[in-house]
Amino acid sequence: MPIYMWMILLLIIIQRLLELRIAKRNEAWLKQRGGVEKGEDHYKWFIIVHTLFFVSLLAEALLNNQQTFKFNYLLFLLFLLTQIGRIWCITSLGKFWNTKIIISPQFSLVKEGPYKYVKHPNYIIVGIELMVIPFLFNAYITGIVFPILHILLLTIRIPAEEKALLELKK
Repeated sequence: MPIYMWMILLLIIIQRLLELRIAKRNEAWLKQRGGVEKGEDHYKWFIIVHTLFFVSLLAEALLNNQQTFKFNYLLFLLFLLTQIGRIWCITSLGKFWNTKIIISPQFSLVKEGPYKYVKHPNYIIVGIELMVIPFLFNAYITGIVFPILHILLLTIRIPAEEKALLELKK
């Protein structure tokens, strides 16, 4: 794998670790203000799937013959666009952005930024990323399997979020 691809992979991993740190800080902030976590049972599966995503991506990229690797500028542009969307989601939610479902009756639902147009924009962006990033690394099996796993997790996650939000309105 060319050195610039290692750099891209390292930057993605660093970005995700920084996001987890932000999420942890936001979680503490919300819980100090009466926030309650919901849907804890399925959260571990997000951690498992996203960790396995990076393991699979790396393994497949290394196993593939990368001698003829050609950088795909279109996929890289799509990747950059997803990063802009990701940052837009995080900044729009501000202190409310989290990787967990945390609700608090003293705060209303954020309907700014992409949330003004789509109910769960971050999940859409992550789904696209789970395909685009592996395709960028010529890891096509990873790029097919993990978006499917993401969709399966969302069949649990989105109803759990919706249920939590309904409880919040009561």
